Amino acid sequence: MRYNNFVNRVFWGLGMEFSRRDILRFAGSGFLAGLGSRFLFAEDALLPPADGRPNVHFRREARWYTKSKDGSVSCGLCPLHCTVAPGSRGACGVRENRGGVYYSLTWGSPCAVHVDPIEKKPLFHFRPGSRVYSFAAAGCNMSCKFCQNWDISQAAPDEMPSRALPPSALVPLVKSRKIDIIAFTYSEPTVSSEYVLDSASLARSEGIDTVTISNGFIEEAPLADLLRVLSAVKVDLKSFDDGFYRDICSARLKPVLDTLTRLAAAGTWFEIVYLVIPSLNDDMKMIASMSAWILKNLGASVPLHFTRFHPAYRLKNLPATPLSTLSRARQTALAEGLRFVYTGNVPGASGEDTFCPSCGKVLVERHEYHIMNVRLKNVSRNKKEASCEYCGAPVPGIW
Repeated sequence: MRYNNFVNRVFWGLGMEFSRRDILRFAGSGFLAGLGSRFLFAEDALLPPADGRPNVHFRREARWYTKSKDGSVSCGLCPLHCTVAPGSRGACGVRENRGGVYYSLTWGSPCAVHVDPIEKKPLFHFRPGSRVYSFAAAGCNMSCKFCQNWDISQAAPDEMPSRALPPSALVPLVKSRKIDIIAFTYSEPTVSSEYVLDSASLARSEGIDTVTISNGFIEEAPLADLLRVLSAVKVDLKSFDDGFYRDICSARLKPVLDTLTRLAAAGTWFEIVYLVIPSLNDDMKMIASMSAWILKNLGASVPLHFTRFHPAYRLKNLPATPLSTLSRARQTALAEGLRFVYTGNVPGASGEDTFCPSCGKVLVERHEYHIMNVRLKNVSRNKKEASCEYCGAPVPGIW
């Protein structure tokens, strides 16, 4: 089964696949609402559609905002710091001011559900070979011109067919598949942080890990709240140039760097992905500067993934990243002193493997999303390193 469009993921858990036309037709008939209701628990009441929006299932007040006397609210979730008038939404499109109270429109309403390998996120040093139950809700606080998942990240929640799946139903669903990792991914989990926080809190009490696949564009207080319940985070560092962030992503670089330093200080396991886009962020001097910054501020052992760009969304005019560029980026980062540097979206390349930083032997051999061989010892889910089977050198990660 292929998943070329995220609409086809919506009811993956039911073993079904739909075209966009099918989904719109079913939505109009009320079919989706009937399917979604089977995932509700009694303590979570299904609301009538608000203002004719059938895909907004629950009323949940947002966190991390302040009220003003004029009825507007100030959002403190991300560095955009939106001031939102009554009846309006923040820039992310998924948080709405209703009469002076700010609401999340995506709580308990994922529009994409799928089981993935952890390597697809990619997280290479976090429980390799594991299956992950992936969930996504509509919306994002960036508008990257190259987004591969633009059909959900740039959509409003009432535009996307969604399942009514509160945390009290999500966690049992994951357990029923005998999976013990949840990922909030595909779109931007920051804008649905209430849903992530509540789900991860319940999941942790059931022995289930939760990870987020994020752009890192989040404020300090909500990040701190999330890190109390998250097991790992993958951050997309889209460039080491603020102009790129402003022109291509409608965001800024410094808040993302701040997030990375906060992750390092908190001791949360995290990995970094850098999508290499020809002519926009593939300058090797900039990549060397970024690698030096990572070494100084985050440490030599933070995994860094250079992944291949494929034309998408509003950057279809650019070519795919040459394999030679990815190789040069990897060698540049290694030369700056980083120990675990990978290349991605290039099946079969040696840049997928984990090498011992001491003896140079292959410790985790990968092919696409498959683990072919593991040469680690002293492996434990409860500590943040294992040992090289050959020389005994420590290898950071949650193995």
